[in-house]
Amino acid sequence: MSLFLKIFLWFWLAIALLIGVFSFVSWTTQNEPLVRQRRILFTESFNFQVQTAGQIYQNEQKAGLDEYLARLRNSERVSAVGVYNKNRQLISGEEISPNGLRLFDQALQSEAVEFDRLPDETFAAKKIVLNDGSEYVMLIQLKRYQPVGAPDRNTWIWRILAVILTGGLVCYGLARYLTSPIVKLQRATKRLAEGNLQTRVGKKGSKGGDELSQLARDFDEMAERIESLVTSEKRLTQDISHELRSPLARMNVALEIAKQKVNPESQAMLERIEKESIRLNEMISRLLILSKLESGGQELEMQKVNLKKVVEEIVADADFEAQAKNKAVKITAIEDSRFMGSENLLRSAVENVLRNAVRYTDEKTTVEVSLKNANGDAVINIKDYGGGVPEAELEKLFRPFYRVGEARERKSGGVGLGLAIAQRAVFAHKGSIKARNTGKGLQVEIKLPVNGGH
Repeated sequence: MSLFLKIFLWFWLAIALLIGVFSFVSWTTQNEPLVRQRRILFTESFNFQVQTAGQIYQNEQKAGLDEYLARLRNSERVSAVGVYNKNRQLISGEEISPNGLRLFDQALQSEAVEFDRLPDETFAAKKIVLNDGSEYVMLIQLKRYQPVGAPDRNTWIWRILAVILTGGLVCYGLARYLTSPIVKLQRATKRLAEGNLQTRVGKKGSKGGDELSQLARDFDEMAERIESLVTSEKRLTQDISHELRSPLARMNVALEIAKQKVNPESQAMLERIEKESIRLNEMISRLLILSKLESGGQELEMQKVNLKKVVEEIVADADFEAQAKNKAVKITAIEDSRFMGSENLLRSAVENVLRNAVRYTDEKTTVEVSLKNANGDAVINIKDYGGGVPEAELEKLFRPFYRVGEARERKSGGVGLGLAIAQRAVFAHKGSIKARNTGKGLQVEIKLPVNGGH
């Protein structure tokens, strides 16, 4: 769950709980006492009305009682009022609903006012005893009490929902405000990790005083420092490579002259020097290519590349060289694939990976190469049978000058630049490259997004 969603839900839940607690406290501390107070007042009033009705009936008979009950009936809260004899016969007033008549027997056997409260109506009953001992029951049916201006239950529900929704909108804005700098920092960190060293979070000269603003400024300072260090390192590598080429070229000229003048005993030493000179020259060339790829100085000459043809040519050349080492290279599967990019860089990437596989695969084994189309990508797999590398070092294979083991490097003569160049070339085409152990060797997978059609 994202930080934004967590903050939003916690704030919203807190507001909802506060509303619920406030409503509960208000209901328990205010409504119930008011109900009890109203009941006490009504009981006193109803006792007086019952006594009055009994006196009127005793003195003025039914006519006077009818007139008195009619006056009571005119009240806004009274739905019906009636006086019944012991046989439940109505002698004056209006018929009470069956719900109210349930109080008849209770009132006849009690001296107190009996109540029955329903959701929409309230019933009350009280026994009347005349001077001659005859007993009657006065029943009254009241409408539900609604204080003036007080909202009903549905109104209360809608008001609470409106408050919760309003609180939700406020919480959404607050959560968005709090997490926006973090989201911006997260995106900037991702872009920086992807190699975009110009990434910055805040605006130059921003003076925000909170912790998040300070964190953004610290990130920008860190990014600026990293960009400066990386740029200086790339420039130094490129400058050194250029400067080494001139004395190396002069040394090769001097070496050729020396080979013509030395005696046969010194010839072997000069050939060894020439071999190391060639290797050094190759290393410098690779360093220049790597420096251009990392600095973006390598202009991509975009054209439609026939990947199938490129792979077939590289495999044929690699297999020819591998035969001399008692090894082989073969294509296990290949599909027609067209790609918009730089053929030279793509050829260099595949060739470097394949030569690395041939270098490390065991004798009498075959390096397997395949090219397939999958989900809009051209996927090239190169698999050797050289025993693989430790799992912890797989991610480091594409670092410049990285060596898995000194023994392996001495055996192969590698300098650790081929896979680094391959990775930069693939990245320049918005592709990906990764290595994994197969149990018997190493498999390198190159994915290139196909921009062109077949």
